[in-house]
Amino acid sequence: MAHQRVALWAAEPDLDDDINDTDVDIPMPMPSSTNEMYDDPNLQLDEGSLQAMQQHIAQQAAFAQVPDVVKRFIVHFHQAVLDNNLQEVTLAYESGWTRLTEKYYAKTEWPEAETIAPLVNDDQIFLILYRELYYRHVYSRLQPNVDDRFHSYENSCELFNYLLNSDGPVSLSLPANWLWDIIDEFIYQFQSFSLFRSRPASKTDDELTMLGSEGGAQAWSSYSVLNVLYSLIQKSRANEWLKARAEGKSDEEIEEIVGEYGTKPLYRMLGYFSIIGLLRVHVLLGDFTLALKVMENVGLGQKAPFTAPTAVHVSTAYHAGICYFMLRRIPDAARVFTGVLNWVMRARQYHTRSYQYDQINKTADRMYALLALCHVLAPTRLDDNVMNIVRERYGDQMGRMGRGEEGLSTFEELFLYACPKFICANSPPYDDPVALASMLIPPTPTSPSSQNPSVVLGDPTQRHLRAASSHFISLTPVSSLKSLLKLYTSLDAQKLTGFLDTSGAGVDEEEVLSWMMVMKNAGRCVGRVTTGGTAANGEKDNDDGSRPSESLLGGEWMSISDLNFVIDQNMVHIAESTVGRRYAGWFIRNSEHAARVLDGIKASPLPPRTAPTQVQKKSADVPKGEGAPKTTGQKVAWGGVKVA
Repeated sequence: MAHQRVALWAAEPDLDDDINDTDVDIPMPMPSSTNEMYDDPNLQLDEGSLQAMQQHIAQQAAFAQVPDVVKRFIVHFHQAVLDNNLQEVTLAYESGWTRLTEKYYAKTEWPEAETIAPLVNDDQIFLILYRELYYRHVYSRLQPNVDDRFHSYENSCELFNYLLNSDGPVSLSLPANWLWDIIDEFIYQFQSFSLFRSRPASKTDDELTMLGSEGGAQAWSSYSVLNVLYSLIQKSRANEWLKARAEGKSDEEIEEIVGEYGTKPLYRMLGYFSIIGLLRVHVLLGDFTLALKVMENVGLGQKAPFTAPTAVHVSTAYHAGICYFMLRRIPDAARVFTGVLNWVMRARQYHTRSYQYDQINKTADRMYALLALCHVLAPTRLDDNVMNIVRERYGDQMGRMGRGEEGLSTFEELFLYACPKFICANSPPYDDPVALASMLIPPTPTSPSSQNPSVVLGDPTQRHLRAASSHFISLTPVSSLKSLLKLYTSLDAQKLTGFLDTSGAGVDEEEVLSWMMVMKNAGRCVGRVTTGGTAANGEKDNDDGSRPSESLLGGEWMSISDLNFVIDQNMVHIAESTVGRRYAGWFIRNSEHAARVLDGIKASPLPPRTAPTQVQKKSADVPKGEGAPKTTGQKVAWGGVKVA
């Protein structure tokens, strides 16, 4: 049976011919009360019984339309989940579900859980997992309606209640990819519902009624989503587990610290992925400082404590880089983006067939766009391979943004493409029709918020765009001023003012001095990027150039400009410093690694000498003939020729 199941997921074109060992002709049982009704010819059916019969007939019709290969797949999938056969569950999830979706349900929904319930003996746990896949398919391939949004929330609540409120850890084995997708999809559906809820003008009367009800106010609330993620972290003791691993504690000590839930791979991975999910949720809500704070025990640029999916690393770097970018720590953001993009380029050949390939590529392209913005705001030396791709894709946009205010529209376009769709923690007042109507009243032309306030003031993405654009506009005089200062070692302030006042707008020296102060301030920032190498305590740098024990929010003031100047009365003295590539740290780290490997080889014991076998003894006793090679003569050795 096991070989036949593997053949199911391994088959390429025809799944129907690979599974013929399961009987899927399962009759749909009629309710017992309905069968008794047929015995009494004088009994009239009430409305409830008639609806039950109609529903049963509809389910029978829907069940008959399900292809046999799909029925067999569900039976095998259910049996693999019951047996906790992780290998078969992984194959079914990553291969079987995807192929059947492409073949039968590319543009339509999968059968509802109630339809396939007879195939799995009405197993409620499997039906919850099936609905999770069902609604994920609806969100990714189709357009969910308001009922789908509410029902997906109810199913998520049932799933997490089962995991968190059962009597002890549940006996369920799911692959890491599926567990990450559960957390990732949970946050995506929360984000999608928040965006759907934030546009009251486009809602129908039925949708307004549902959103204004008590259940509508609680569905996909920020509190409920954060409560689930924090509960998973607390139940699995993920932070304590990461701290214990960092301190080098033994396995027995770690098991005692994390308890019965933390020792289970299911809860351990869910807790770890929930920390990454919290990073994303806080970024969506605009709390970038708290987003980095929850990642203190995970860190950036470090190896995951287990084999995590590629999408986990990409999502972590993307949202951490967004935090640094919005906190105006541009060099830190650039280093985070560069590190993960280098890693994605090296690992691209290994996940080309992954179902997450398209999503990884989209996120990587957004990071390339953000890296182009980082290079415009704070030009620094980065990896040549990554920067070549950035210039190839966004070279024209970088050129336009370098012209000052002319490139503002290009900056906003790239930012809106690359940044996530931010959301608001609070929903519009659907339960208060008067307050909701006041929000929908169009503004008067004389109103200070007449420029579409629902977009400028109500949309969180527009608020963050305005903050980023204001930083870009404040740096617009820097490019022309920097290009002029590079031509001189000393320059009179009045002469510099004359060079800048090319349009005759009446630029005075005080304004030029204010520009120079902006340039001086733009050349310094707080960063946690080090120069590479080894710390005094022997601690090695991570891939992003930071210390493992260094806080993600910590850092020191550092200079990121290659041009320094001093103002002495009316004279400006300029000093340009070109920072070369630093190869010393790379050579030191690799030399130390080579020395450790050599010491290990020297310290290892030699293999014991084995006694010669009978065949070797006989071959040694055989005299050499004329054709045997001579053992005398010249022997070639290192560095010259020796005569024997």
